[in-house]
Amino acid sequence: MGKFRDSMDIKALRFAVGFPVVLAAAFVFCAFLLRPDLPDPVAISWTADGGASFAPFGAYAGGGALLIIASGWLVLFQAVPLSRPAVMRRIMMGMGLFLSLFVTSVLAAGLVGQAGLADARESRVDLSVLALGSGAALSLGVVMGFVFKADRQWSSEDDRALELALASELDPELDGDTFRMWVHARSSVFVMIAVASLFPAALIAVAMPWLGALVAALAVVAAAFLCARVKADRRGLRVLVAGVLPVMQVPAAAISTASAEDVRAADYGGWGYRNHSGTAAMLVSSGPAVVVHQTDGRNLAVSGGSPASAARLAEVLTRVAARAHGGASGERATESES
Repeated sequence: MGKFRDSMDIKALRFAVGFPVVLAAAFVFCAFLLRPDLPDPVAISWTADGGASFAPFGAYAGGGALLIIASGWLVLFQAVPLSRPAVMRRIMMGMGLFLSLFVTSVLAAGLVGQAGLADARESRVDLSVLALGSGAALSLGVVMGFVFKADRQWSSEDDRALELALASELDPELDGDTFRMWVHARSSVFVMIAVASLFPAALIAVAMPWLGALVAALAVVAAAFLCARVKADRRGLRVLVAGVLPVMQVPAAAISTASAEDVRAADYGGWGYRNHSGTAAMLVSSGPAVVVHQTDGRNLAVSGGSPASAARLAEVLTRVAARAHGGASGERATESES
């Protein structure tokens, strides 16, 4: 996702996707307002000898909406990639706006030219609507080409990156007090879950599709609970199941000690997240882990992945806890002196 955001102009992408859709919806709405005054079927093309080709009203409106969306997307999407020259992106944005509005004008002129007639063969394209719509489309396309900012824009992500850079510059030890990693069960465990659930789910789905889908969904949830994102910094320790569901959040000041140990998941209640008898654990397997003792007497254990990463996590937590306790002691000393 990060690479996609870095290579695409997200604001331009939203406009490129949304504008043709909104324009097509507006055309369909206006077409239905004219529906009582239109012949049935409506003409879609005319010949010099007075002949015409016909189509049902629904096909005209629906096909016209799809044509507006397709023509708009075809050109507007060319202005989205950041790798293209700024001038080209400006031109494509202006041309895309012009083309989608021009197609809408042609379709609208065809409908207005048939309003109030009993036989569509007597109709012609309304030149006034076509001229006014085309002129407006051209002028708005030119304006869009000039006002569209094709250069990279400063975003909230840039603000956060700047804050981190400034903090690192002012405090060189900040980077050493930050550690993040993913922990997950062994691949054989996921294979076992797949064999024990997904294959039976496929067989159950033949007779009861909803039950098969439920079994497969439960298997995916079970596998997700054997993955976790571990974050340690000066604020403390955070553990998120599957990288999104926070299950542990310990402030740095609440950490007494942290040590890397080799643990058995059974001693903490098994795999996954466990919390009982004053001990919380998020273990994806037995093996290297970090055991944290809190100032209130409670303990928690987190899988550390490898022995090296577990030792690194314990080191960071010990350092940030010492820093937090030192800051708190300094504040209490200042208060007592005053």
